Amino acid sequence: MSMQADDTSPQDSPGHFALKDCALIAIATGKRAHSLKELRDHLVTINEDSIYYHFWGGLIQPRFEEREFNNDFASWARHGLHDGTLAEKLAVVDPTEFTDPNTLRNELVELVEERLEEREFLRWMPAGRSFEFIRSQIVVFDTHSRVSNPRELCALLPHVSSTSIFYHFIDARQRFPEGVDDFRFWLSGFGHEFDDLAVRLAQVDPYFAPMTELRSNLINVFREYFKESAS
Repeated sequence: MSMQADDTSPQDSPGHFALKDCALIAIATGKRAHSLKELRDHLVTINEDSIYYHFWGGLIQPRFEEREFNNDFASWARHGLHDGTLAEKLAVVDPTEFTDPNTLRNELVELVEERLEEREFLRWMPAGRSFEFIRSQIVVFDTHSRVSNPRELCALLPHVSSTSIFYHFIDARQRFPEGVDDFRFWLSGFGHEFDDLAVRLAQVDPYFAPMTELRSNLINVFREYFKESAS
């Protein structure tokens, strides 16, 4: 899924956080679904990088208006199949609740199969437009910015790009077995000193908010923490 220019670890020396940036490249798979049954069949076998893209890719794509649905499957169900019921069910799937990509895949397949059982005609009814499966490849860049403590990171965050936030706070969750982000992983290196800050970061929703709002939420968490620590 990823092609890195350097090591993916957020630390380049003990205690230092190495800020990275990234680009998510969309690659066509050549697979298309023209009906809900075809979508189900492709979901069973499609590369997990494709499922990743259709949940997360839209978050870092520039848009002039807010997305109606957070994942492409829900959007297609609504506008391709004109099935509002299925769209709503797919829209509430939170990928952060699934540490294993195949578990997320199974959830999607189960929801689609349930809908096919509820509405038999959906097996053969053609969609208004096909669903094109895209897979992702993430390319990582070193920004050469380094911070040695969380207070420095707090000062740097307002100047960090949305794609950098995506890499460290979202993409990191698939790189660590514990499913943690880079910020919390780095904080754990300070022992228990910043446990409370890590707990607050864990409560920030990384999915159901635009990237600009996510960055603002992270900035507020850091600022509030250090404001309280100073009082």
